[in-house]
Amino acid sequence: MRYEFHQEALEEYSEATRWYAEHDLKLAFRFIDAVEEAVSRVVEKPFRWRVIEGDVRRCLTRVFPYAVLYSIEDDFILIVAQMHCSREPGYWKTRVAPPVDP
Repeated sequence: MRYEFHQEALEEYSEATRWYAEHDLKLAFRFIDAVEEAVSRVVEKPFRWRVIEGDVRRCLTRVFPYAVLYSIEDDFILIVAQMHCSREPGYWKTRVAPPVDP
């Protein structure tokens, strides 16, 4: 299954990578590896991680305090946030459509 980043999630990923690169280039590469590994786990088994709200699920990165928040669409995974776990919860909710009442 393919995946794509929401534009704001991609910006978060880039900003975090830049922050690590400014402090330690090797650490930035380790961060990229951790995020790519988390995304690979999501793509491989998208239903494995629990739903945190609506249809958005969370997969934690290893070592770094980040989570990949994503939704499973018809033919792809949409990564809605690359969230620092200390950041305000729910800031990403405007990036997903509200649930439709039956």
